Amino acid sequence: MQDAAADIAPVPYSVAARGGTWHILGFVYFTFVCYLSIGLPLAVLPPYVHLRMGYSAILAGLVISIQYIATLASRPWAGRISDRAGAKVSVLWGLSACTFSGVLLVIAAEVHINHLLSLLALIVSRLFMGVGESLGSTGSTLWGMTSAGPESTAKVISYNGISTYGAMAVGAPLGVILDQQWGLASLGIVTILIGAVSLALAARKSPVPVMHGEHLPFSHVLGRVLPHGMGLALGGVSYSVLATFVTLFYASRHWNGAALCLTAFGAAFIFARLLFIHTINRFGGFQVALVCLLTESLGVVLLWRTDSPWGALIGAAIAGFGFSLVFPAIGVEAVKRVPEANRGTALGVYTAFSDVSFFLVGPIAGAIIGWYGYPSVFLFALLSIIASIGIVLVLRQVQGE
Repeated sequence: MQDAAADIAPVPYSVAARGGTWHILGFVYFTFVCYLSIGLPLAVLPPYVHLRMGYSAILAGLVISIQYIATLASRPWAGRISDRAGAKVSVLWGLSACTFSGVLLVIAAEVHINHLLSLLALIVSRLFMGVGESLGSTGSTLWGMTSAGPESTAKVISYNGISTYGAMAVGAPLGVILDQQWGLASLGIVTILIGAVSLALAARKSPVPVMHGEHLPFSHVLGRVLPHGMGLALGGVSYSVLATFVTLFYASRHWNGAALCLTAFGAAFIFARLLFIHTINRFGGFQVALVCLLTESLGVVLLWRTDSPWGALIGAAIAGFGFSLVFPAIGVEAVKRVPEANRGTALGVYTAFSDVSFFLVGPIAGAIIGWYGYPSVFLFALLSIIASIGIVLVLRQVQGE
């Protein structure tokens, strides 16, 4: 890969350029690529496993959520690599893992006659994608934050989230189209191509200096970020449920256009990020998070009670609009809890809680669906959001915002 020492050399940046939008987008682009790779099979794999291969809804959910075992396990590692070896190294490794995940997806499609072998290839592909996600997104976020300066932390995290959910919003319907026209293998081929091109672009970009200072033990960083991460995980259950089961939810109602729900969520998410990107610095992270969680809960109520695809689309859009600033709003407050030299580790730990949400929600929601039907998972999401609101209220009181 890249010599880790190269990321130590300081790189000159003009003050005017450092916090500029285009400058930041040059780094969060790599997050976009990672999540585009994740989004491509997102609406394809659950029906592929459940309807084409004949496995249970619980296993279909697990194939999606198992990615987050690898992501969760590798988040702290990705944070330490970013802090100590350099953000560029983390991004290069992450893009490599995503590219190899695409190779395994092609293999899974080619051996589809053997259902067990195909399923195993899908699972390993998802595990590599999970490692790629943690390395790529943590590295690109820290790369942007270090380059743009601490005053742009909220802006970098916000644009990083726009890249994340924008990529998912584009990737989900694109993956469905590719699967319908050319089959599952085409998703793997596209993943390989965009990964290879992005690797070449990342290798050409200048590194940023590694921040020197006290490196806290991992347990100390975890302790400081834990309550913030729990608030994020519970607040993100609605998206986890929607991303994992929207295709099967629509199929159970005999509706078309399931992938558009993810597009509506992502489009509203991006719109809210762009419109209210400065509110975190102005009003404080916890205050913004509370307003967002309340808005998100309204969308989830509509998803729970709707009896039409239009109602589901509107509910998804409201939920996406509300969830838009939850991650950066709570994340800004989490990063404040650790010294600057530990920001990569703190980001990795904090972001890992969204992976916990995805991993646990898959099988739990699958079980709830088996007992009470598809709409019940949105009630589960609503209760989770209410719990998140409670955590944010306590944190606001403790940290004195």
